[in-house]
Amino acid sequence: MNCNLKGKRAVITGASNGIGNGIAKVLANLGVLCLISARRSELLEKTKEEIERNGGIAPIPFAVDLFEQGAPKKLAQKALEVLGEVDILVNSAGRSKAPAAPRNTPFNHPSELWEKELHLNYVVLRELTFLLLPQMQKQKYGRIINITGKSEPEKLGTANPPKAAVHAWAKGLSRMIAQDGVTINQISPGKIISEQILANYSAVERQKYESEDIPLGYFGFPEDIGNLVAFLSSSQAEYITGTVIPVDGGFRKFAF
Repeated sequence: MNCNLKGKRAVITGASNGIGNGIAKVLANLGVLCLISARRSELLEKTKEEIERNGGIAPIPFAVDLFEQGAPKKLAQKALEVLGEVDILVNSAGRSKAPAAPRNTPFNHPSELWEKELHLNYVVLRELTFLLLPQMQKQKYGRIINITGKSEPEKLGTANPPKAAVHAWAKGLSRMIAQDGVTINQISPGKIISEQILANYSAVERQKYESEDIPLGYFGFPEDIGNLVAFLSSSQAEYITGTVIPVDGGFRKFAF
């Protein structure tokens, strides 16, 4: 697929591992200069080395903890400083649950834990988007892509409400920025191989999902998400905005 992205500039959060990492590799291999951001600087450097080794455009690593106060502003300033302008924003940082949280979240889970997931999965994403959006509007081109989650919760989870909030917020925003040449779309991943998935699901559980719940019969790979990000970032997708696209091997059960 020729997305004609060579020379474009992108910011990718959560790029040290998993989905964000796969997105960075796909875009860099298509000629996009990426600022890759995450907490762990050593993993960002490793990602840079892997991309260079495979012939992609060397990304610019920038370590920042999005839980820190003022982190979105710090990241946006760095992006504009080193890239000049940002054509593509991929909000991939996020998580399905806190590391110590139970798989089945109790309804009386402490409020501060609900609020932490809201902050990471929605507030930070919204703030970073609003900081980079004006220059996209000025240049009459921008692609904002949010990695969220499915809208069919299997159980109560702290990440479900903020991810649903992103869907509603982005739909409204899409109607305000479309005339400026800026689109905003969401990708809803299914079971994608990542550090988080491997930590949360045993080999037996993964096999059960593959045989019973995923029609295609296997967990996806980060590059599966990256390929769709590349398309949505291109001019070929200019008539697509305000939508949520599942990439889940058929895991989603409902048609609407």
